[in-house]
Amino acid sequence: MQVVATAGHVDHGKSTLVRALTGMEPDRWAEERRRGMTIDLGFAWTALPSGTVLAFVDVPGHQRFVPNMLAGIGPAPAALFVVAADEGWMPQSAEHLAALDALGVRHGLLVVTRTDLADPAAATELALAEIAVSSLGEVEAVAVSATTGAGLPELRAALDRLAARLPVPEPSAPVRLWVDRAFTIRGSGTVLTGTLGAGTLRTGDELELTGSGQRVRIRGLQTLGTQVSEVAGVARVAVNLRGVPREQVGRGDALLTPGRFQQTDLVDVRLAGDPVAELPAEVTLHVGSAAVTARVRPLGADTARLRLDRPLPLRIGDRALLRDPGRRHVAGGVTVLDVVPPRLSRRGAAAERAAVLAGLDGRPDESGELARRGLARRPELSRMGVTVRTAPVAGDWHADPAHWRQLRRRLVDEVTRWAQAHPLEPGVPVETARRLLDLPDRALVEALVAAPLVSGDGRIGRGGATGALPEQVARAVRRVGAELAERPFVAPEAARLAEFGLGHREIGAAVRAGALLKLADNVVLLPDAPERAIRVLAALPQPFTLSTARQALGTTRRVAVPLLELLDRRGATRRLPDDARIVLSGPGDR
Repeated sequence: MQVVATAGHVDHGKSTLVRALTGMEPDRWAEERRRGMTIDLGFAWTALPSGTVLAFVDVPGHQRFVPNMLAGIGPAPAALFVVAADEGWMPQSAEHLAALDALGVRHGLLVVTRTDLADPAAATELALAEIAVSSLGEVEAVAVSATTGAGLPELRAALDRLAARLPVPEPSAPVRLWVDRAFTIRGSGTVLTGTLGAGTLRTGDELELTGSGQRVRIRGLQTLGTQVSEVAGVARVAVNLRGVPREQVGRGDALLTPGRFQQTDLVDVRLAGDPVAELPAEVTLHVGSAAVTARVRPLGADTARLRLDRPLPLRIGDRALLRDPGRRHVAGGVTVLDVVPPRLSRRGAAAERAAVLAGLDGRPDESGELARRGLARRPELSRMGVTVRTAPVAGDWHADPAHWRQLRRRLVDEVTRWAQAHPLEPGVPVETARRLLDLPDRALVEALVAAPLVSGDGRIGRGGATGALPEQVARAVRRVGAELAERPFVAPEAARLAEFGLGHREIGAAVRAGALLKLADNVVLLPDAPERAIRVLAALPQPFTLSTARQALGTTRRVAVPLLELLDRRGATRRLPDDARIVLSGPGDR
């Protein structure tokens, strides 16, 4: 299936043409049929000669109903532009073409109607010239009379050729179904209709409903009046939702694949049309079937920030239309450049932002987004419309490589500064490092740790020696060393250490600096004590007992027990089943 929206001046025969092609009445309201004028959107479909099914969204042509018209052409991939041979190019012809151009519609067909009333040559020539300079470019033209049927076979063939040129969307793409109608069917509940541009809907699927943000489940699906279990875009669909009151949904809402679209009320855009400086303070933004008021903050010559009066599900690269509600004209089309823009709170931020936006083309790009943001989570990038191909640096966080290298250098600098300012601390706490680097997640800090840094116990420090000890600690260590010079295995008692000025923090700093060896709480020796102990123990008859070792080392159980356990862990000695030990390596083997 393909979907085409009509466009053109009021009373140029759009609905009559759709009726002639499909045999269906697109005007749904009795008031429309009484007045002979389309007021709201109409829907009809037909099978083309090739077998392709073509659905029409028939839009009103009168200037008073332009918002309804925009709701119809917004989601449609192609346009059937209608001009009457007896009236030619008219004001609403120009406005409808401006709308199609603003929305970037690139596929279309010109139909010149009422050929039974006038020669179509002049109207065709002028219309083709006007259309050629729009996003539609050069289009095929067909002259018809819906009254006599002249040209209808040729129009069907031309529609077949148009349908064959339309791009086929990806069935696995995320769903964004803009709602153009919402109504209640007795016994079934709330039904929404819209043009499915891409992706696939299935009964039982869970979707996200904009506005309320609630998760809803598809109870039933119809396309072109037929009940189906699944439908892929492009298609006209009717979706029956389970447990959703009619008053909670309406035109301009959307059904979304959960987690795949950024619902935002702040966007940065590029405008094609009126100069940004000439825009009023408030405009109406039309995208999909939605129309919302937007406050304009000019940034550059053709870029601006829009503050929407309600969030919309937008992605980078989306096309939308701005309309000046006072002058009642299309102010221009916009391309969405950023759906999660930074705050502009400091002096000069707006000018800097304008310079950044000047280099954006509205195409979602992972490397570009990461370069601008430094860090971003995969779900956030996905909601922007960015395809993520790189590996995360931590969890679901992705980083710009240059920014990541800079953060790693900054972490080394911060740890070094912390060690200088807090020489007795075992390292900077991870949470403190997170705040110093202004990072959003502790996992990022831990992922940054690499040589020469090490982490453990919730802190980050430098591996190996941490630099010179404070003078008072170094002096205390020298006093311990002097005391251990003659009796290297007689560890000073806690009171003696305190007398030297060595508390838990000072001992910890000396141990980290490699100046002392800690065997147990308040049990410290010089760093070479294990090697000296092995030389003594290796000279003993093997195996030897704890008591023998203690006597040979000239120390107490307070020191001998943790020292021998350390030697066991290092593989220098081995404990036997009877608690005796043997030396496994001599001092020259280590």
